[in-house]
Amino acid sequence: MLASSLSAKPNILFIAIDDLANDCTHTPHIDRLAASGVRFERAYNQIPLCNPSRASVLTGRRPDATQVYDLDRHFREALPDVITLPQLFRQSGWFTARVGKIYHYDVPNGIGTDGLDDKASWQLIVNPKGRDVTDEKLITNPTPQKPVSAALSWLAAEGSDEEQTDGMIATEAVRLLEKHREEPFFLGVGFFRPHTPFVAPKKYFDLHPLDSIRLPEAPADDRDDIPVAAFAHNNPTPNYGLDELTCRKALQAYRASVSFVDAQIGRVLDALDKLQLAENTIVVLWSDHGYHLGEHLGIWQKRTLFEESARAPLIIRAPGAKGNGRACPRIVEFIDIYPTLADLASLKAPVLDGKSLRPLLDDPAKTWDHSAITQIFRPADTRLPNPVLGRTIRTERWRYTEWNEGAAGLELYDHQNDPHELKNLARMPSAEASAAMKALHALLDKKARGTPPASLVNPKRL
Repeated sequence: MLASSLSAKPNILFIAIDDLANDCTHTPHIDRLAASGVRFERAYNQIPLCNPSRASVLTGRRPDATQVYDLDRHFREALPDVITLPQLFRQSGWFTARVGKIYHYDVPNGIGTDGLDDKASWQLIVNPKGRDVTDEKLITNPTPQKPVSAALSWLAAEGSDEEQTDGMIATEAVRLLEKHREEPFFLGVGFFRPHTPFVAPKKYFDLHPLDSIRLPEAPADDRDDIPVAAFAHNNPTPNYGLDELTCRKALQAYRASVSFVDAQIGRVLDALDKLQLAENTIVVLWSDHGYHLGEHLGIWQKRTLFEESARAPLIIRAPGAKGNGRACPRIVEFIDIYPTLADLASLKAPVLDGKSLRPLLDDPAKTWDHSAITQIFRPADTRLPNPVLGRTIRTERWRYTEWNEGAAGLELYDHQNDPHELKNLARMPSAEASAAMKALHALLDKKARGTPPASLVNPKRL
């Protein structure tokens, strides 16, 4: 139950982090939020790619409905009259504002622009642009044939936090909290890091000494039982062909960027406390998807259907919720965020594909019969003669994945015995595994067919 101090129109602080992995260190402020809210240990995005994931979160609809599978398409092409999450609050009397990346932006080229924003969602938008953009020429890119946005590229930056785009985003968020503290607000605060290029002030690199950085381990034959389609078309070569030391430097830079963003989140949370808004503000922190840091012998970034990419951080702090301070082990989806916030604010939501997580906020261990579905689209390339759609379903025990409904490969992992997904049971399934695959295939077909538009055969859009 919500605390009696929570008003009929609670504030919403909606914090988005770009490309945040599930296993990060030196994040004291995110940890502080988790310690005072509910941390969902098994939360899954609908597509591990920025634009389609954000479209699903903000519309509460699966990609089958949004028809967004790539980086260019806007969800209003398929759903022109959809009422987005912030739009629902705006129509219901909340002040709605966005600072930084909530809907999709090209990074770093789109920083400072509106990106693929949705004007119906907000009364006010703020697009900071910091020295990380003007310092782009200083960035180290060990694969110069790739743009810095798609490479393991980094910069230990000069100057202060406040000069970086994400530091400016925190500053603007604090200013808006101060200005609108007397009215109900829905404030979207979207940080660009740790998206590539990994840019953070030098002091955050010092938190992660290079000699302490180790790459993930896996058996030498780890890839032998994995379908070709399981590996992203933009990362077909393990570790991009880079040597171990370079990969360790990239991992150090990634972790530095995470710690930098964590510090900016701390500034916003401190302001919430200082302004005495915390007891009437629901805080949601999420990342658009997970992130690979070298798992499975050299996978980096996103676009896979493995656990590291499909699962993503999610924390919800609702003042007065009985589960605050606990972790929730149940399977939830990012399309559940919209109905949860509508429920907590007593708003009537439109047709949505998810369900409210409010029962789990009061009892994180509650029995929860739920599965999560994640999809990804692969264009045809030198490895795959035809476009491929991947669909995966995650239950508390299993992950089952189909590539083109099995024609391009199948995967089954038993998370009870194989949490790192190192043994693909679909290759030689036991009777138990075969029964699981049959049941999970039926559930996939029932919940998400996956029908990307024909225009996606062009890989340039991805």
